Amino acid sequence: MNRIVIIGASDAGISAALSAREYNRSTEIHVLSADNFPNFSICGIPFFISGEVPEWQNLAHRRIGELEAFDIDFLPGHNVREIDAGSRQILASDPAGTTKQIDYDRLIIGTGAVPVSQKIPGYGLPGVFLLRFMEEALELQKFITERSPSSALIIGGGYIGMEMAEALHRRGISVSLAEIGPTVMPTLDPDMGEILREALASRGVQILTQTPVAGIEQAKDTLLASGQNGPIGSFDMILMATGVRPETSLAERIGIHTGTAGAIRVNRRMETNVSDIYAAGDCVETWYRLLDRYDYMPLGSTAHKQGRIAGINAAGGDMEFKGIVGTQVVKIFDQVAARTGLKESEAESAGMTPFSVRLTLPDHKRYYPGAQDMHIRIIGDLKTGRLLGAQILGRIGSEISKRIDIFATALHCGLTVADIAELDLSYTPPLSSPWDPVQEAAKVWLRHEKAPTGVFPITGKT
Repeated sequence: MNRIVIIGASDAGISAALSAREYNRSTEIHVLSADNFPNFSICGIPFFISGEVPEWQNLAHRRIGELEAFDIDFLPGHNVREIDAGSRQILASDPAGTTKQIDYDRLIIGTGAVPVSQKIPGYGLPGVFLLRFMEEALELQKFITERSPSSALIIGGGYIGMEMAEALHRRGISVSLAEIGPTVMPTLDPDMGEILREALASRGVQILTQTPVAGIEQAKDTLLASGQNGPIGSFDMILMATGVRPETSLAERIGIHTGTAGAIRVNRRMETNVSDIYAAGDCVETWYRLLDRYDYMPLGSTAHKQGRIAGINAAGGDMEFKGIVGTQVVKIFDQVAARTGLKESEAESAGMTPFSVRLTLPDHKRYYPGAQDMHIRIIGDLKTGRLLGAQILGRIGSEISKRIDIFATALHCGLTVADIAELDLSYTPPLSSPWDPVQEAAKVWLRHEKAPTGVFPITGKT
């Protein structure tokens, strides 16, 4: 009987376990989790903090009992200390501190990622929080409930920082956000990030761009944050949302190769360079279809897909990970921001000849009540006509996610910008236009592909 052992019980690990079981009913499967929150939605933490998800238990994708019903052995609270690839064994400490020796035939590493603290002086003071794991979420929730902070500083203007700005604002906390770059959401082009910054400012969130935090000090009951050019302000709490790095220490100790951003190097079958050891999720590189190379882009959706490939192959299958095109979406107050593919600057760095247009279009026919403007940027290659990327920003209810997924599908299939204009998309006046905004953007790109400027505010009737 093939015995699969999986280190890690988040998205990649659980997906691997369930997929291995689905593929092979007789495989013996053991999953070790360092914490006691297997299969919890880390992506849902901001919505628990905001109160939109009232109970933390609701963040569980599946309960332990549901998972065990698939004949999978779960070992929560087990810290893996060592992998012996030669003997095909792992050593793990259980909650009581007892060392266990567990044999494997195939091993899957899904150790995820850990927060980047940037070693800011003052990190670790009471009232300074990270937000990556459930334990940290519960600590933050307890602090807010018991201390009733009135002000907070968020360090980092990426996805988690932006979602947490809304979450804390919903809790009645005055929020400031410090971002080291020139605008928030650096995964978007600067002009799109500026639109988002203005939306947050209109809600009372203070946005401090080009403001690296150099230190944090305790001053009685408050925390003083300072930048390179002086004080930033005093706050009741500080949340650090400065990104993550892959957790690869176990893998590196047994000679598993790492690559981009220090992530575990895998092939398309999710195999490492060590025989019968696979890896998946936020600890590994991922295949980027547009650039035909590996990159590091830790996303929950990617972890699920990679875990599936690793689980099936460990159970005797033969599948390859098809790769990503960098599709992401986030909701901030009533705004939704999404991107897929490359930014214009990224395409230029890759040696392409990108050209982009940005339009402002209604999400459905203007004569039907409730039409809202949405901003669309489409990027294509001038030499080949190939679609390279897209960004959309608009209000909730404008089908932003659906529309970015159209672009993502086109990128996955290698379509040109002209191909998008020919797609057979659905239409009814309350939801779209005869030419969907996605296609209208493609038509404008084709019409202006050699124009000197890339911004065309088309706001007339459609």
